[in-house]
Amino acid sequence: MRSTVRLRILITCGVLVAAGVGGWQLLPSDDVRTDPISVGTTDEVTSLDPAGAYDAGSWAMYSNVFQSLLTFKPGFTTPVPDAAESCKFVGTRLTTYQCTLRDDLTFANGRKVTAEDVKYSFERMLRIKTDVGPQPLFPTLKNVVAEGRTVTFNLSGRDATFPLKVATGAGSIVDKDQYPADGLRTGLAVDGSGPYVLKEYKPGESALLEPNPKYRGAITKAGAPVLVKYFGKSEDLATAWKSKQVEVTHRQLPPNFLSTLETEDGTRLTEAESAEIRNLNFNVRPGSPMADKSVRQAVAAVIDRPEITTGAYKGTVEPLYSLIPQGFVGHSTAFYDVNPAPSVKKARKLLKDAGVQTPVTFTFGFRQDATYAAEAAEIKQQLEETGLFKVKVVEADWQSFQKAYARGSYDAYTVGWLPDFPDSDSFTAPLVGTANTLHNGFSSKRIDSLIASTQQYSDRSRATGDFRAIQSEVADDIPLIPLWQKKDYVLSTEAVGGSQYLTDGTGIWRLWELGWI
Repeated sequence: MRSTVRLRILITCGVLVAAGVGGWQLLPSDDVRTDPISVGTTDEVTSLDPAGAYDAGSWAMYSNVFQSLLTFKPGFTTPVPDAAESCKFVGTRLTTYQCTLRDDLTFANGRKVTAEDVKYSFERMLRIKTDVGPQPLFPTLKNVVAEGRTVTFNLSGRDATFPLKVATGAGSIVDKDQYPADGLRTGLAVDGSGPYVLKEYKPGESALLEPNPKYRGAITKAGAPVLVKYFGKSEDLATAWKSKQVEVTHRQLPPNFLSTLETEDGTRLTEAESAEIRNLNFNVRPGSPMADKSVRQAVAAVIDRPEITTGAYKGTVEPLYSLIPQGFVGHSTAFYDVNPAPSVKKARKLLKDAGVQTPVTFTFGFRQDATYAAEAAEIKQQLEETGLFKVKVVEADWQSFQKAYARGSYDAYTVGWLPDFPDSDSFTAPLVGTANTLHNGFSSKRIDSLIASTQQYSDRSRATGDFRAIQSEVADDIPLIPLWQKKDYVLSTEAVGGSQYLTDGTGIWRLWELGWI
């Protein structure tokens, strides 16, 4: 008999008004147990320096050890002050954003947090501009001015989404005396002002986090000590859960495990509606066969999403036919409208009319993992069965994979994507804007113009038409192909409370919500 406590958390993606939350000192926990809670994940940390990473594993770490001026409360889409006392746009043009820093903040090392630290953190991130860094989030940021406790951001154009971006891991505030101005910080030390202190870090293995008694901000409860354990493969995470090496698991358990999960008494499974998606991305730089639009369109014409979702993913994900996932403003079915069903005939005609010699040979990269390997095998089979393509699959560990696609080593590659903030802009500018974070060489003046247009509206529903127009352009030009959207799963033992609040499907990792029962 299946005996499971199953919790379902729904994410509301409309614009909500968040009540202002004051910051208090964290109160000591009343938990009897003081040993750390073990949390298992396959999301790796690319860099401990916020200027050096733009991925789920790194940002999960940042949200716990660093502090941004603003943050998001669970289920809310409007950010609230964290390191800031208050923030607002100056005037109605949406080109000047100003924050007043709290006066009671210190880094974990004891040094007072100043407005100069905030200015320094943004400027060094933009200046360093690493291949896998978060600087693509801020194309409109011209400069930052610090005066007293006031920080002023001057923008080159209207951007109603700027506060949302400030609230992400890209807005992490670092100690200017500890982080070099022109390069990433080396070593394993972290100097932040977040709710946790990183006490010990073993790259690729574990991170020991302890509550930061100096923290002041939006979070009002003290979390338990946490030992994050990193696993290279989803199968290893499942094994760790079965052998009771971890009390909590989050991202990513293998589909085979999830689809046949029979939990024991007291095990809690939280199933959250998620904004996580996965795309097949194309390198459109000159020299790649995917630089030819007709080749990309031909691939899109034969991709069978239901076969991927029911095969490699065992029904744990749903087919996605749009750049913007379900639940977000402007979601459409643009890719379905162009290709309602796989068609080899259409693909063949596209290539023939363009004078492309077949079979088209190209490299297809993906991150090492049995699930991703199964997905790649399914895509390879679908394409090669047409006789129009010859696919060479290449797998690599996460660190190597990121560097490889950033330098253009693959013609096509699959990457999962979680929104940086709860707004449709998080699926447009970073993915299909010029100088996007996928580093695929794609640029479209029309799409850039539409993206800029969506950012001018404080009432985000007014951007619906522009978001749909962007998706239509993407479905025609095919810089990427949306594959699926998935739910978010968290498993925990009965000894741990708060696991249902660990994630709300938007990528923020609230480790402070966990506690021993």
